[in-house]
Parts: sequence; C-alpha cells; structure tokens
Amino acid sequence: MPRIRILTDDEVRRRRTAAQHLHRPRRRSAVDLVRHLTGIQAQSLPAARLAFPARTDGLTAERVDRARLRDRSIVHTWAMRGTLFLIAAEDFGWLLPLVVEPRIQNAFRRLEQEGVPPDQPATAVRLIRRMLGREGPLTRLEIAERLRSRGIETQGQAVVHLLWLASAEAQICRGPERGPHPSFVLVSDWIGEPEPMDRDVALGELAVRFLKAHGPAAPTDLAAWSGIRAGDARRAWAGIDDRLVEVATARGALWSLRRSATEAPPDIVRLIPWWDEYLLGWKDRELVAPRDHWRMINRDAGGWLNPTILVDGRAVGMWNPTPTPKALHVEIQPFSRLSSAVRRGIHREAEHLSDFLGSPVKPVFAGGPSGQKHARRARRRAASGPQPGSSPRPNP
Repeated sequence: MPRIRILTDDEVRRRRTAAQHLHRPRRRSAVDLVRHLTGIQAQSLPAARLAFPARTDGLTAERVDRARLRDRSIVHTWAMRGTLFLIAAEDFGWLLPLVVEPRIQNAFRRLEQEGVPPDQPATAVRLIRRMLGREGPLTRLEIAERLRSRGIETQGQAVVHLLWLASAEAQICRGPERGPHPSFVLVSDWIGEPEPMDRDVALGELAVRFLKAHGPAAPTDLAAWSGIRAGDARRAWAGIDDRLVEVATARGALWSLRRSATEAPPDIVRLIPWWDEYLLGWKDRELVAPRDHWRMINRDAGGWLNPTILVDGRAVGMWNPTPTPKALHVEIQPFSRLSSAVRRGIHREAEHLSDFLGSPVKPVFAGGPSGQKHARRARRRAASGPQPGSSPRPNP
C-alpha cells in the first residue's frame, strides 16, 4: 500500500467531517444517507431524525418518517453494538447477522439472570413470530401479555431481551408507532425476505462502508463502532487490502480508501444530536473533544451522549431544545466564548433545523437576555431526554 504525507489533526477531522457528510456535499434522500453511513444510532427516534438535517439539504422530518414507515426503505432494529439503529432495508440481510452475532450469547446470559429458564427463549421467539404473523404489529406490552399467558417469563427486562433475540435472529423489527409506543412486526411482512451474503464478502463490505463514512480510521475503530470482534475487524481490513491507502498522522497510522481524500471546508458549524455517529464512530475520541469536554458530552460516563455543537469537526459546546408556545428554543451551552462567526453559524443551523422540522427554531445563548433562565432549563432538559417538543426517555 502506498504511503502519503503526515496529516495534521485538523486535516484528519476535515476528512472525517467530509466522510460523515457533515459538509452537506449534495442533496440526498433519507435512505441514501442511511446507506452511506451504514446506520444511524436510534434508541431515540427523535434524536436519530436530527442526524439528517446536520448532513443533508432539502429533507424534512416527514420525509424521513415516510422512508421508514411507508416506503420501508429504512428499517429500525437492533444492529451495531447490539443497539437500536436505522439501517437501509437492502443492507438488512448481510449486515444484521454480522454485527449482532457476537452479542447473542450475552443475550442468553441476560435472560438467565432475569429468571428465564433455558428452554424458554427459543419457544418465546417462535411464539412472537406466530403472534405477529396472525395479528400484525404489536407493542412490547401486548407481546409480553401474550407470552405470559403461555407461561413465558417476562418480568423485569426479560421481555426486552426476548425481543432483542427475536430481532437478532432476523425474525422481527420495529414497525409503526402506536402513540408513544413502538410496535414490532415480522421482517418478512415489513420488507420481504432479506438476502444473505457470504460472511467474508460481508466483512469486506462492512469495512468499505465504514471507511467511506469514517475514514481515515483503523481496524480498532471498525471493531469499536460495529461491535464485531477485533479479529474479524482485522480480517475485514485484510480482505480489502488492495483498496486501502495508509495515512500517516500525528497519532499513528490510519487508513482510507483510495481516491477518498476529500476534506470538508474549514470552520463548518453543525448541531449534531444525541448519540450522533460523529461522536461514536471511532475508538479514540480525543480528536472530537478533549477529555474534560468529553466528560460533559458523555454524561455520567455512561451511555448518554448529549447533543453537541461542532466547529471544524471539534466539539465547542452542547445544545438542548426546549419547546415554547411560539418556537423551539435551542439553548446554547458553549465550553468557552464563541466567536461572532460561530454564533452566526449557529443561527444558520437553527434556520436549517427549522426547515427540517417545519416549525420555528430560535437559538438562545447563555449569558444573553434570558440566557441564564434558558441555561437552567437546558440542564433540566439534558436530564430528561431527547425530544424536541416532549423529551421522552429512549425506548428499550
């Protein structure tokens, strides 16, 4: 593989910003963006929707929902790292088995911890498949009630792990919402029969997709992002060796696909949502934020990642939406003083977000008129969850 000159941290960030399409290179459909990214983390659908306006022009929340619920070109299911994602329906057959397989044994262990006898999980999956085939979309509560009536243990988190297992076996996925509650449907009814792929071919495809959306990167980044084993990540890398170019950086060797050295323009301002792919795409997150700032983004050092303000691919603060009778207020919580150019960029992003949501969005800066009041409100919002308008906790 040929080597190229050493890239600075700024150049790596700009290449990754471009790979993530945060420079909005051209108008794209919802499924085009999901396919390019391979997936958008979606334990909260309202949060996942906000990944689209950060990367596209011309899309609306309504069009994103239409792609998922009417066209069904996007599927909502557990995928990378065993977490809920939006993935392209055409990728379902090869991607899902690859990324969930390492976590299936853990699902059985968790079921045992929840008091589910060893002979029940397989029976439960068959029952779930049958009830969805007969009755169509059902909520988690409805599925739990039906399983209990057949003697299946569903207390605590047991039903969640049973639904995860049925999803991991490519039997079910999430369907339309019923009020605030998601429903589950048969994969075969929702998108048809998925097409499988040879495992080595699938590993190569995953590596190529990952680098298109995350390069420059390393096999350890692929493993951390996708949840596949480190050995499989190295195997995937080796399988596409002839398509790689080694990139020397101040932080060590990384790799990109040949002819994929696009850099985003400097000083791009973006508002990215909870659990955005740009926050989760690499094992080492120092390029996104130093540790003291990352601790603020990654609240309580757990799995919660707050919405973040990016400037030139670097986190400069957080933002939180608060609904009011007249507009959605976006409270800006910078890590340090923002320049006038960045503040103007945030105003432009608020206008862009308004076009996507179809309702007014107004940025409110801490320290300005009413800023302290909105900052206090924002802290309460950060503790309550990601929903412009109502803030529910993400559904398991």
